[in-house]
Amino acid sequence: MDKPETTEPDELSLKDVLLKYKLVVKYLKTKILIIAVFGVLGGALGLTYAFIKKPVYTATCTFVLDEGKAGGGLSQVAGLASLAGIDLGGATGGGGVFQGDNIMELYKSRNMIEKVLLSEITVNNNKQLLIDRYIKVLGLRRKWKQDDIDTINFQGASGSFSRKQDSIITDIAKTINKKVLKISKPDKKLTIIEVDISFVDEIFAKEFNDKLVTTVNDFYIKTKTKKTLTNVNILQRQADSVKNVLNNSLGGVASSIDAIPNANPLQTILKVPSQRKQIDVQASSAIYAEIVKNLELSKITLRQEAPLIQVIDNPVLPLVVTKIGKIAAAIIGLFLGVFLTSLVLATKKLFGN
Repeated sequence: MDKPETTEPDELSLKDVLLKYKLVVKYLKTKILIIAVFGVLGGALGLTYAFIKKPVYTATCTFVLDEGKAGGGLSQVAGLASLAGIDLGGATGGGGVFQGDNIMELYKSRNMIEKVLLSEITVNNNKQLLIDRYIKVLGLRRKWKQDDIDTINFQGASGSFSRKQDSIITDIAKTINKKVLKISKPDKKLTIIEVDISFVDEIFAKEFNDKLVTTVNDFYIKTKTKKTLTNVNILQRQADSVKNVLNNSLGGVASSIDAIPNANPLQTILKVPSQRKQIDVQASSAIYAEIVKNLELSKITLRQEAPLIQVIDNPVLPLVVTKIGKIAAAIIGLFLGVFLTSLVLATKKLFGN
């Protein structure tokens, strides 16, 4: 025999919801004094936070990056240099290690940040390292006393640093990457890159931004053109060497002629030394002309490959400052105090039983 089906409501009806709402509102009205007290307490905490919180200064630098064209019209004449066994680098096209957005990753590398931190600045006629100013502003040495590293310094070459020094620099670099440094492209379609440094010290923010942009951009240009620049230097040394040989050969021809100024035309053997020197001059001239041609082609390639980095806006003092207003902080704290207190009381009323 089948059991009769029983139906139980799985969801609250609208009437139940309204009843519970009225119940909660009525209950909160009886606790208005408690809500007000915690609201005022939240406002006081917000106001205290506004007084304690240091303002953040943001140094912004924008620059446009125009990648050097590897090749271009030089691809047609690159074969001329290959006849002499000379590689013109990117003259025949192709990419390299650093292309496009890779410069943005360079800004985040530990090596670049370390170089900037260990660079020297002058503030009020006093020289100091950027890392020392960072440590002083944040009061890190007081925190390091318990580890007995509060007297550590960073003078000298980075390659001779101890394990503790390298560890501190690595931690600071990670913190700067996460909280201080921001690299972005305001418009994805353009090649304009924006570098933002946000820190509680205005001088540090500006100086760090300036030196970071200079350090990274110089490294980027040198790396992009390193291969072609090496070829240019090799060709230049070869050209100088052949030129010296050519000059010596010209001197040898003149010496041979001066040694026998009125040689007997019937004695052909007397002309041999002079003819040998002339052959050396002709060979050296041909080699020198070819090397000089390849040298000029390499120089053109170097200019073509070199990326153009043009700074649009540099950070200037006073920097843009971000800080929370005292009135706004008090209002936000008051609202959060009222809201959280009401939420706790309402939850307790609904589910307390």
